[in-house]
Amino acid sequence: MRKILMLALLLASSAAMATQAEDEAAIRKILDSQEAAWKAGDAKAFSKHVSRSVAFTNVFGVVAYGVANFEKRHNLQMTTFYKNTIKVTRIRQLRFATPDVAIVDIDNEIHGVKAMPTGITVPPDGIVRTQLMQVFVRHGGEWWVEAYHNVDVKPSAHTQK
Repeated sequence: MRKILMLALLLASSAAMATQAEDEAAIRKILDSQEAAWKAGDAKAFSKHVSRSVAFTNVFGVVAYGVANFEKRHNLQMTTFYKNTIKVTRIRQLRFATPDVAIVDIDNEIHGVKAMPTGITVPPDGIVRTQLMQVFVRHGGEWWVEAYHNVDVKPSAHTQK
């Protein structure tokens, strides 16, 4: 009986690890699609996996709610100061708070920036660096961004790495 219980626990653990790997791959795929949408300047595609009630804070400290506001704000950015830029994301940490909640810390870079609105200085290399946190929640078998918090990295912070 003890061997059967141990085997059952081992199988359950293996299934959980496989599911977590699949979930991580799904989240990484969403992040890749965000990069591609950014490069295309497509705010609608960029917002595809954002929940209807998303809470987000941008690099200027503007806090807003809802996918319509998220898409509108990103469209404004992609058609003005971030037009023709490339977004590069590197996952610093992806962890599952629960099986249905993932917190993703991202080193985010926007390449090719020429100028920014007041408050953000463009570094000489034209790369605006931010720390981005996206909180993903699984609804109906799909992962959705429920929170998106982005803060700029001051030039002295990334030169000290």
